[in-house]
Amino acid sequence: MSWLPKSPKARRRLWVVAAVAPVLALAVGLSLYAMRDNVTFFFSPSEATAETAPTGRLIRLGGLVETGSVVRGAEGEVAFAITDNAATTRIVYHGDLPDLFREGQGIVAQGSFQPDRSFRATQVLAKHDENYMPREVADRLKAKGEWRPEGGAPAAGAPTT
Repeated sequence: MSWLPKSPKARRRLWVVAAVAPVLALAVGLSLYAMRDNVTFFFSPSEATAETAPTGRLIRLGGLVETGSVVRGAEGEVAFAITDNAATTRIVYHGDLPDLFREGQGIVAQGSFQPDRSFRATQVLAKHDENYMPREVADRLKAKGEWRPEGGAPAAGAPTT
């Protein structure tokens, strides 16, 4: 018992800490376990693989609506494709689209992948224009040649995809 403190007051504190620590660890562990289903991950189309975004898991998928991909079906169903200039994902949504939704506009869709790897969206959010983009993000886009000032064509000298 040489590792215990000699003072009775310090020994009592040690026992209190030894009793409280496992209870606190258990409470944190149970809280994290309960919240795991409420976490919604964000992916771009090139990041959303079968391993990272499995079928049936609730995720958010963001990108630009491809030009010419919007197809309005019967009973309010809309199908469209989004891209991040590296990959494309087909999205099916049933409901009213936001007013800002249009081709070439950035959107975030919340939903899950189906077994055929199409994305069934339960909510579609249209992003505002990129006037409020952080300077670091704008600088990276300019360096990659993907910066499109005023929502138009790529900047002069930028490669087109």
